[in-house]
Amino acid sequence: MDSGEHMPDKRKFMQELARVAAPDGRILIVTWCHRDLKPAELSLSPEELELLDKICDAYYLPAWCSPSDYVRIAESIGLKDVKSADWSEYVTPFWPAVMVSALSLKDLFGLAKVGWTTIKGALAMGLMVQGYQRGLIKFALITARKAS
Repeated sequence: MDSGEHMPDKRKFMQELARVAAPDGRILIVTWCHRDLKPAELSLSPEELELLDKICDAYYLPAWCSPSDYVRIAESIGLKDVKSADWSEYVTPFWPAVMVSALSLKDLFGLAKVGWTTIKGALAMGLMVQGYQRGLIKFALITARKAS
């Protein structure tokens, strides 16, 4: 499932995945997350929150959570063998490549035709690059198994 960042209630999202999974079935989620908090942190920094707010506004997304939050939710609803992995290094090169392709003259004219919503999303690609470069944005893989 590649859509966790679009779900406003991450717990309800995970519960639904668990509900529809077969007994002993595997659940795989790949999703944008914010970084895990450090032990002494209570929240992300104001600058990090501001950047995430801009991204969420541009892509019409609810608040994100961290990979550790997904792991905690999965364990709390009884999923087994819960693991997470950071795939950011494999996804990070995608954003600059998309920006280069979107900024071709042909594609700029195409953006002008589709309207403000798409233009806003295209402009936000730079924010995604910033987030990945700062270590704020993570592309996480979370796996779990539904008990039999």
